[in-house]
Amino acid sequence: MTIACNRPSAHRSAEAGGRDAPERRTATALRSFEARLQDAPQDDGGNEHLDATALYRLMAWLSPAYPVGAFSYSSGIEWAVEAGDIIDAETLRGWLAVMIGQGGGFCDAAFFAHAHRAAAAEDDATLRAVAELAAAFAPSKERHLESTAQGNAFVEATRSAWACDAIERLKGIWDGPVAYPVAVAVATAGHSIALEPAIAAYLQALAANWVSAGVRLIPLGQSDGQRVLAALEPVVAATAQRALVVKIEDIGSSAFRADLASARHETQYTRLFRS
Repeated sequence: MTIACNRPSAHRSAEAGGRDAPERRTATALRSFEARLQDAPQDDGGNEHLDATALYRLMAWLSPAYPVGAFSYSSGIEWAVEAGDIIDAETLRGWLAVMIGQGGGFCDAAFFAHAHRAAAAEDDATLRAVAELAAAFAPSKERHLESTAQGNAFVEATRSAWACDAIERLKGIWDGPVAYPVAVAVATAGHSIALEPAIAAYLQALAANWVSAGVRLIPLGQSDGQRVLAALEPVVAATAQRALVVKIEDIGSSAFRADLASARHETQYTRLFRS
């Protein structure tokens, strides 16, 4: 849930006025991230089967048409475009690779995994603890709004059309705001959708929404946007695998630049997005 895009120490701070080449900065960050992916732990459970019913529900819940308002959030990308950090398809790819692998994408995926397992096991104490931590994990006011507004909307839409006991249990044990990854995880567990494909689908939808924001903001052509999304496939896959094995006490973000972006967006003079 924590959205962030760290800049290495050589990068300028958010307050600095200079504009050294953002494409060089994002390329450096991506090379560092990709090197670490080589040592990422791998889940030994193999690919879990996904039947037609599960696939249908995942596609419905994570579609842009599902009424959670995902299109209205940019996770700080809008500020990054204005600041000159993102200027084209390549810098968008670099920024999103770090967001997914080291920032909010990874945190979302990790919370998703822990919430899914707790819901599947009907472990109410653990599920409540995960829901509470996920709701408190946002680095800025707007990121908290982004995650919990989507999460609460997802819960209500799913209760209406795809009701299941797991969602009702969540409502019974946690009366606070529900982070988006926790909401989707509980629904997938409640409908007996396996964790591994569910978490991969969640991350793909997250990446697609961020790419869509970039396409509108830079702006980019649709073909460039799809090339960026295709280039993010291995990052999404590696992040999903890491999230399956990370301990809850080890969840964290190292993408500080995007944390700054999400905070700076709140006072941005002209805005298209809510975050």
